[in-house]
Amino acid sequence: MEIQSIKNRFGIIGNSPGLNFALQVAAQVAVTDLTVLIDGESGVGKEAFSMIIHALSARKHNPFIAVNCGAIPEGTIDSELFGHEKGSFTGAVDSRKGYFETVNGGTIFLDEIGEMPLGTQARLLRVLEAGEFIRVGSSKVQKTDVRVIAATNKDLLELTEKNKFREDLYYRLSTVPIRVPALRDRKEDIPLLFRKFAVDFAERYKTAPVQLEEDAKNLLINYSWPGNVRELKNIAEQVSVLSEDKHITAAALRRFIPETGSRLPMVVSSNGLGSGNGAHEFNNEREILYKLFFDMKKDVTELKKMFLEIVQNPGMASRDHAAFFNDLKELKPAEQLFPAPAHAGAQPMVIHNNVNGHDDIHHHEEVEESLNIMDKEKELIVKALKKHKGKRKDAASDLGISERTLYRKLKEYDINE
Repeated sequence: MEIQSIKNRFGIIGNSPGLNFALQVAAQVAVTDLTVLIDGESGVGKEAFSMIIHALSARKHNPFIAVNCGAIPEGTIDSELFGHEKGSFTGAVDSRKGYFETVNGGTIFLDEIGEMPLGTQARLLRVLEAGEFIRVGSSKVQKTDVRVIAATNKDLLELTEKNKFREDLYYRLSTVPIRVPALRDRKEDIPLLFRKFAVDFAERYKTAPVQLEEDAKNLLINYSWPGNVRELKNIAEQVSVLSEDKHITAAALRRFIPETGSRLPMVVSSNGLGSGNGAHEFNNEREILYKLFFDMKKDVTELKKMFLEIVQNPGMASRDHAAFFNDLKELKPAEQLFPAPAHAGAQPMVIHNNVNGHDDIHHHEEVEESLNIMDKEKELIVKALKKHKGKRKDAASDLGISERTLYRKLKEYDINE
């Protein structure tokens, strides 16, 4: 099938070489039963490619189901995929068919395959290699004829090196890999997508569609789009609803686009390539951590400046300085606030304050602070849960992450609420 006819049929907007190549591979592999691994950032429309492959295949009249592996708790994913027998675990009051049984003859799209537990990966490998599965709590081997399309926004090879993903499953899944480009790699498509969204929102809200001036188009093209197509769609909707003037200049558009340096790249969900539902979280945890580090660096710089003044001019130590050092005595030891690595040999800063109000610094060295991102992330999560009295939804909102990501982090760091 011609690429343009595929775009027309599935509502794909864009003419970038990367997008066209991905669509061409999808069309060629659709007529086979080969397993496909779709790779790309969250929000680039990976689910749309899975539906294209299914719709162009011989299985198009059979069931299609999309399963988000990261959204199903580890304890129930085996039951969801392969089914279970009555009494096989607490709460299993009846037997239940899994997706590999109900979608027999059709296609299963396994999104976020990198989140799948290792035990479930072994079961999936058996399905791919022999077309067999066993219900949870059963010993009967059942057959299934299901095509598997997987998707990931992670480096699965890197996960295999960390023993978090089976190497044999990786090579079995990636029989045919498809790379979906990020929006920032499709700059020529950005004005086209914005215009399409603007027209759609004008029809929805019964207003005239907004039109971009040339400088506004350049602003859109040069923005990094960490949220990919969904972020572009959200901005198009905001502009369509909130702008009184339908001719948008760069100055007017800037009100809706975050400052370039004000945030770090994040990943958000998208249906701009025709993808279905499935909201993917944006991972801006790094933004929170970097802000914390920048604030810490500023405080340490001010502290060093104060110490340097006192060292150079001991007689200049004011009562404010003395009060400051007295306050320091009430704080926890530095090694408790910033634990140094086991191999660290840094000496703590020693301050002696005498009764005459003069501060004598006999010895000082920089404290080797722990800058381990995982430690700081865990600390932030604990603080947020404590602040919101264990309410995960409020804590996740305060941290700027999704509730599902918070749930995963709680398990990863073994945090007991």
